[in-house]
Amino acid sequence: MHELKHILVVSRMTKYCKNAVHYGISLSKKCGATLYILHVMDNPFKCCDGWNLSVPSLTLANEYEKLCHKTKKDLDAVINTEKMNGIKIIEMIRTGEPAEVIIQVAEEKEIDLIIMSAHEKGRLEQILFGNSNGKIIRRMPCSVLLVKKEPAVFGAVY
Repeated sequence: MHELKHILVVSRMTKYCKNAVHYGISLSKKCGATLYILHVMDNPFKCCDGWNLSVPSLTLANEYEKLCHKTKKDLDAVINTEKMNGIKIIEMIRTGEPAEVIIQVAEEKEIDLIIMSAHEKGRLEQILFGNSNGKIIRRMPCSVLLVKKEPAVFGAVY
């Protein structure tokens, strides 16, 4: 089996990203790998910059902002607990088109495995992200693990 030294978990600031983070933590513990957590921030409302946005668009933007804030807070609690337990975790926040950002980070950090959530998206996520996982997977320079379920992290207390 290929040795895993650098694992990248992709977070899009949705509730499902926690699943991928748990997998990343579990695998990094077992392999002794450095865990990178990449928070990809892409403004899904950028096409509307400078426009006179309607009330539904403003509502979606506000919901997206609340979702990101809550998810980041939840992820920070998990990550900080694991850091205190000695797991080497490096967080990065990057903005831009998700596929391009993920590829750039994977090459820059010599990532051996990328972990991403693969789930049925809610309506808001479908509007915001579409079906970009397929695009990302086809272009990755390394293996990709798609996570569907919440794993049990050995010894973790949250």
